[in-house]
Amino acid sequence: MKYLCQVWFESATLEAMSKEEKETLDRDSLAYDERLVESGHMIVAEALQSPRSAVTVRMRNGEILATDGPYAETKEQLGGFILINAKDLNEAIRIAGGIPLAKMGSIEVRPIHSFDK
Repeated sequence: MKYLCQVWFESATLEAMSKEEKETLDRDSLAYDERLVESGHMIVAEALQSPRSAVTVRMRNGEILATDGPYAETKEQLGGFILINAKDLNEAIRIAGGIPLAKMGSIEVRPIHSFDK
């Protein structure tokens, strides 16, 4: 089964880190991604730019409305995602627990819905 691991954290936490701490986090994250590739669990992983670069899009009355920034007002931001293969939810949770940012934020694990064709 496929699971989406959404990586959530408070931007203030990252902003408070030293350059060395950020470099260590980046190195640890890339190393964990590589271990997931080697184990066959990784499908794709991406880090996202700041929510300040986001645009929220809505379609209303046949018109596209675009608003700068994220729509939701939250302390935590979606910082990235990892799409994985796992045999079940328990394995997906174990994999998500190894994501380095889980130590300072949270990882939402959600099964991918499969549409019958």
